[in-house]
Amino acid sequence: MSDNSISKMTVPLPGRAGDSKFHLETYQSGSGPAVVFCHGFPDLALGWQNQLPAVATAGFRAIAPDMRGYGGSSCPPNVDQYSLSELTGDLVALLDALDIEKAVFVGHDWGGFVTWGMSVLHPERVVGIAAGCTPYMPFPSLAKHLAVVEGEVDRQYVAWFQEPGVAETHMQDHVETIVSNIMRSSVPLREVYEAALSEGKINMNPFLNPKSEGGTGDLLLDDESYAHYVKCFTNTGFRGGINWYRNIDQNAFDHPEVGVKPLDIPCLMLTAEWDPGLRPEFAADMPERCSNLEMHLIEKSGHWMQREHSDLFNGYLIDWLKRHFLPPA
Repeated sequence: MSDNSISKMTVPLPGRAGDSKFHLETYQSGSGPAVVFCHGFPDLALGWQNQLPAVATAGFRAIAPDMRGYGGSSCPPNVDQYSLSELTGDLVALLDALDIEKAVFVGHDWGGFVTWGMSVLHPERVVGIAAGCTPYMPFPSLAKHLAVVEGEVDRQYVAWFQEPGVAETHMQDHVETIVSNIMRSSVPLREVYEAALSEGKINMNPFLNPKSEGGTGDLLLDDESYAHYVKCFTNTGFRGGINWYRNIDQNAFDHPEVGVKPLDIPCLMLTAEWDPGLRPEFAADMPERCSNLEMHLIEKSGHWMQREHSDLFNGYLIDWLKRHFLPPA
């Protein structure tokens, strides 16, 4: 196997979630210091397909699991099995199973919250954190999400996700359309907001009434990748990923130090100019809490920066990785 080819491996983690057959399906490439990539919602390990070979070629062991509740990995049934403690615990168990003492963690979207959580809950296993879109900040409460839509639950997807059985049942009937609508290239925020207007109000729930004609921008998936996403979410449904959202307030209660505790490890923050949800300004105060921080704005980028602008994303990431985690030549 060449250094930059990708191999798929099912890694058993017996005992996680009380399941003797618990496992994470992982994609791996290269050798050297470990870099673990953590995806968000509604994404998969395949979301890092442009990063794994590039990071491997740069001299690292790149590892991307389908996170708990996704793809080929185990999908336990209960909401409390998707807390930050459980999600970070999976990553610790994964390092143990792969005989890795410490790693750099790279996260995007919800995976960003998990990787920042690793630096606080399991600092002995972390040498550095990089994040796309998701800054190091406390969990935004459900109340904040509701306030944006004046309490109208259906207009805000995080709020709509909270009642078990509602969102996942509805979304299961629209897997192909949801994948097609969500995994799109960026457009200026003005166009995003115009498309989201409904009866004079901003609709922040693209999952409730997905439109078959597609969303704004261009589809970011080739035919093979699109088929993989559709197959995975058809098989697992969206319940596992949605359960991550159902733990937001509990995570904040259980771990108030996450997003607040100062970090002194190398940190890289990549923000996206046109991400309507995770705005670049959310990261503005990170230097107050991260003493060894590097930040870059990727202009004209939306939420899926690692796909849409993979060259820029990889350039910033690999340069940072080499400077901090490879010995001088």
